[in-house]
Amino acid sequence: MQEYERKQLLERVERDGATVGAEIPETITVQGEDIDLRTFVFEIKRRETIPAGERDRVEQAKRNLRRERTDRLERIEEAEISREEGEELARSVIGIDRALNALESLGSTDLEREQQAKQAADTKRWMSFLKKALGREDDTAARRGR
Repeated sequence: MQEYERKQLLERVERDGATVGAEIPETITVQGEDIDLRTFVFEIKRRETIPAGERDRVEQAKRNLRRERTDRLERIEEAEISREEGEELARSVIGIDRALNALESLGSTDLEREQQAKQAADTKRWMSFLKKALGREDDTAARRGR
């Protein structure tokens, strides 16, 4: 592969919107293990929340995908490969990016903790409102030496 072809592939992979219209690969080999990536991503995305037992599995999958993405990019950058091999690697990197985007968009996985934080913030705002409404905000500041 010529150096300019290598640069074109790398630019295509790193381009904003590269994943638009891209498909998640059906299967992918990560660290010597074949993974049904498309099935895994759709199975996880289909649920409203990630069950506690699945959180570690999803986080591990994301770490493995990031590592595999880096390895494939390094092969495009440095390895002696043909144009066809480079094209295939670029397609797979874009597919990995698509899968990572889908997994990252799942949002918070700990809804209970998030709910408690929202409730605490609501309580704090309510108490602040009551203190202002009852004119006690100045008393509190005076007692603290302000």
